[in-house]
Amino acid sequence: MPMLQQADLAPERHDRIREMLRIQSAVRLNALCEVLQVSPATVRRDLEELERNGELRRVHGGAVSVHSALEEPVFDEKVQLGAAEKQRIAQAALEHIRGGDTIYLDGGSTLLALARLLKHRNDVTLVTNSIRAAQELAGSGPRLILVGGKLRRLSQTMVGPLTRATLDCLHVDKAFMGTLGLTLDALTTTDPDEAFTKELAMGRADTVYLLVDSSKVGKTALSRAGSLDDVDVVITDVKMDPLFAQGLREKDIDVVQV
Repeated sequence: MPMLQQADLAPERHDRIREMLRIQSAVRLNALCEVLQVSPATVRRDLEELERNGELRRVHGGAVSVHSALEEPVFDEKVQLGAAEKQRIAQAALEHIRGGDTIYLDGGSTLLALARLLKHRNDVTLVTNSIRAAQELAGSGPRLILVGGKLRRLSQTMVGPLTRATLDCLHVDKAFMGTLGLTLDALTTTDPDEAFTKELAMGRADTVYLLVDSSKVGKTALSRAGSLDDVDVVITDVKMDPLFAQGLREKDIDVVQV
C-alpha cells in the first residue's frame, strides 16, 4: 500500500485505518503513525472520531475492531465447533512428532484431538497443563508429566504463576499451542493466568507449533499470550485468509494448511 502524506485528507486516513483493522483486527498507534505518515496527535484524533462513530474501540497504545472481541465458550462446546477441521489440523501436527521427542501440549479442543492421536505413542515424553489431555493419556501412551497450578475450569487447564515451578525445570523439543485469538501482532486469550502459562511454555521449547483453525484469525481477546515472534510453524485449515497467511510467511513462519 502506498504511504499517505501529511497533507492527505482525514477521510483517506480513516479508510486506511479501516482497512488495517479489517486485516489485522488490532492496530498499534506507532504503526498507524508510520503507515499514515502523520503525528501521534493526528492519529489519536482520527481514532477518537472513528470510535464516536462506533467503528472501533480505542485501547492503550492503539485500537481494536469492534467486531473482534471474543467470549470463550465452555470446553465441551469448543470440542464440537469445527470438529472436522480440528481433526485434520491435529493429524497434520502428529506428522511433526518424532520418536524420542519431548513435547508440550497446550490446552484447547484442537490439542485434545492431538492427544487422542498419541494414545499408542510410548516413544515420546509429553508435558501438559491440560486436564483433559492427561485423562486421555492416563492409561496408555507417552510418558506423562502434568504441570501443576491453579485449575481454570472453563478451559480445563492448570494456569498461573504456580505453573512456573514445573516449567522452569523443563526443556521441550516442541510445543504445540492453541489460541483463542490470532492477529499479526499477537496471540490472545481471555484469561491473564492462562496467557502467563502459554508464554512460559513457549519459552521452554526449541520449536513452537501453533494449531489454529481459521475462525480464530482476526479475533482478539483480553490477554496477550505471546507474539508471532514466538511461533515457528502455524498449522491451520485451507479457509485461512490468503492475505493473512502471506503475512505469517513474511514473518518467517511456516504455514501448513490442511
